[in-house]
Amino acid sequence: MRSAGTGGSTAGLAGYALGSRPVRMEENEMSSTTTTLAELPSLKGSVLGSSDWFEVAQDRVNTFADATDDHQWIHVDPERATAESPFGGPIGHGFLTLSLFVPMWSQILTVTDATMGVNYGLNKVRFPAPVPVGARIRLTATLLDVEEVKGGLQLVVSGVIERDGSDKPVCVLESLTRVYG
Repeated sequence: MRSAGTGGSTAGLAGYALGSRPVRMEENEMSSTTTTLAELPSLKGSVLGSSDWFEVAQDRVNTFADATDDHQWIHVDPERATAESPFGGPIGHGFLTLSLFVPMWSQILTVTDATMGVNYGLNKVRFPAPVPVGARIRLTATLLDVEEVKGGLQLVVSGVIERDGSDKPVCVLESLTRVYG
């Protein structure tokens, strides 16, 4: 069972699974999947949806720098980053972009009979392009595999985080999520 909504305002790369070709989504498209544990295996190979657009503001970049002790000037010094960096201004941390997978993923998949979800790990992560401060990003997720684990299911999800206005993804990942019922 799927449900969909709308959000965002710019077309972009929305499906770029590891080892596959890009698939374009319509402008303004935000979509999600609502399902049950029993139905999840039938969704293997399906694009589960795309999150709303999420702005990466300087405040968030600075807070992440404080939390991780990564205060490299390309992230936290807008004047120097504009003058000296090859990116033309400050950029978000790659791991900040990766951490935003969680709130964006929560918009995409709802398992109505799940009592708990756990981020189990990552198989692959790449950051093919930077995220300039002020850019908007969104996630598109594809369910690659579903495996039974004690008390629930393990989902292998291909995630592509795209930047509004760019054809190159900013993060491509393969995530392992466990859902329990």
